[in-house]
Amino acid sequence: MSGGARRVLEAWRLGMVKYGDALQLQERLVADRKAGRVGDLVLSLQHPPTYTLGKRREKAERNLLAPEAELRALGAEIHRTERGGDVTFHGPRQAVLYPILSLRPLGLGARRYVEGLESTMIQIAALHGVTARPGDPGETGVWVGDRKIGAIGVRISSGFTWHGLAFNIDPDLGYFEHIVPCGIAGKGVTSLRREVRDGVELPGDEVIHDQLVRCLGRTLGFTDVEFRDDSECGDMIAAAAATQS
Repeated sequence: MSGGARRVLEAWRLGMVKYGDALQLQERLVADRKAGRVGDLVLSLQHPPTYTLGKRREKAERNLLAPEAELRALGAEIHRTERGGDVTFHGPRQAVLYPILSLRPLGLGARRYVEGLESTMIQIAALHGVTARPGDPGETGVWVGDRKIGAIGVRISSGFTWHGLAFNIDPDLGYFEHIVPCGIAGKGVTSLRREVRDGVELPGDEVIHDQLVRCLGRTLGFTDVEFRDDSECGDMIAAAAATQS
């Protein structure tokens, strides 16, 4: 990026969004980003209880530890996706960011981009007094000791990104007992709420969402973040739904 240039990341605060709806919105926005109709942006949201499987389908299926009917009886949806990674869980009180970016103008390749996602979660954990780290070789995501606090599953097409990261603020960790999270056996799952020191009060989830977005922007080289609330994004969300109907 040239010295002094202003590079803006637009952030959409969407609240609780069903996984399928978010996926349709991403598909529309990636097409628009490739065509130059929108700039770089990130969707900031949470999902209702949802299990997602990555594109290595056979391996991911093996890491479901319960029949799909049983998982649905828990109130969870199941989606098969084309993102990288294995099987994971999304649910309330987990911060999800889906960056829709063109990597080349940012001077980023796939590896540095994923490292940027890791760094974002590590920095936000540290902001609240929790020491996190990238995974060991063969381990994706971000860890506190041997407990996973943040997952990463991305798709990059012709230098454009979608899918993204999921950071556990205080989700119901019981849902993770029905899968081998991200296909890594013998390791636990944790949350920011579980790892902070006794007596430490966390801010509201929406504050942590915004902290993640701002940190992501800084880490990837943006100079500014401009937030839009879901009411301001209604036309685009409706258009995405209409495209897929």
